[in-house]
Amino acid sequence: MLYYLFDYLDKNFDLMGAGVFKYISFRAGSAAVISLLITITFGKKLIDYLKRKQVGEEIRELGLEGQSEKRGTPTMGGLIIIAAILVPTLLFAKLDNIYVILLITATVWMGSIGFLDDYIKVFKKDKKGLAGRFKIVGQVGLGLIVGFTLYFNDQVVVGEVKPSPAASMTITQTTEKDFQYVKSTETTVPFFKNNELDYSNILPFLGKNYTWIIYVLVVVLIVTAVSNGANITDGIDGLAAGASGIIGITLAIFAYLSGRVDFSGYLNIMYIPNLSELVIFCTAFVGACLGFLWYNAYPAQVFMGDTGSLTLGGIIAVAALAVRKELLIPVLCGIFLIENLSVVMQVAYFKYTKKKYGEGRRIFLMSPLHHHYQKKNIHEAKIVTRFWILGILMAILTLATLKLR
Repeated sequence: MLYYLFDYLDKNFDLMGAGVFKYISFRAGSAAVISLLITITFGKKLIDYLKRKQVGEEIRELGLEGQSEKRGTPTMGGLIIIAAILVPTLLFAKLDNIYVILLITATVWMGSIGFLDDYIKVFKKDKKGLAGRFKIVGQVGLGLIVGFTLYFNDQVVVGEVKPSPAASMTITQTTEKDFQYVKSTETTVPFFKNNELDYSNILPFLGKNYTWIIYVLVVVLIVTAVSNGANITDGIDGLAAGASGIIGITLAIFAYLSGRVDFSGYLNIMYIPNLSELVIFCTAFVGACLGFLWYNAYPAQVFMGDTGSLTLGGIIAVAALAVRKELLIPVLCGIFLIENLSVVMQVAYFKYTKKKYGEGRRIFLMSPLHHHYQKKNIHEAKIVTRFWILGILMAILTLATLKLR
């Protein structure tokens, strides 16, 4: 909203300083700062309110050190994350941008599912929360909205350099006028020389008229997998928020580079018009994650609950799809993937050995993986820090794919 206000003041009254709102860097930085301040300032008020309402976490007895001390810690802290993302976005972003609209939709949609789950757990005293099938329906619903929008919306295009008679012209010399904008289902494939894949080439016998089926199915799978991965990762203080912040910074860099003619030309990567506006949402997202760590780092004063974890995962999935880096998710969101796989492996192996030997056996002492290390008597603060370091290394490797092909 402030963007439109200052744009009006700059055009009609030549107000000194109003033109600074044209710059992505200024608005992105402002969004990060405001998001951080909202989370830190109002986080304590939310914690006090949740305590008065006795919105405390019910802890299952898993035999983990320090577990009993967490009983009664306020949950549903994801509400402050959602507010800290939406308020700066509404203030500083262009609200007619399709990518911003999609991310706002994902935030509200997944936040609502997570809130309903937490509400049932806390106020209805049902430890199971929202039935798993309803969560899946909600995740699939968001995937369908995102998939159909990214495929059919006319604002979602990529830039292709027009054929030029100037043979000496290189892509680094191009400007906006040298591009033509086309609908495309191309995405980035990491570590390959020709690092672009068109979904229409996956099953060519279907024809391009049916490419949307493949694309939408992929989007649904990614949204469901990443949101569940973030949900599973949120098991010890600060892990999900810190890992998500690292991923958010990386996605902001990708959005900025792909949304600019000069940088995308220099790096020889896909140019996606209007994508830079997504940087503002991403920096607000990072600010919210970092601000939440103020209260969620060990020992946590508040938990984000499913309200926060499902929202973080949904946002990351949609942002990765928007910047056309969804095939990099196994690397960028490696923490989520590892946590998810540890649960799948544990359950599958337990069932297999029970059927074969009559007694279920385990690969890990406990899953998800962070609980395995807790069982090995490693302090949870050290586990979280090491996971963050691993997340940073994965983010660096993801960014390296810009030139490693």
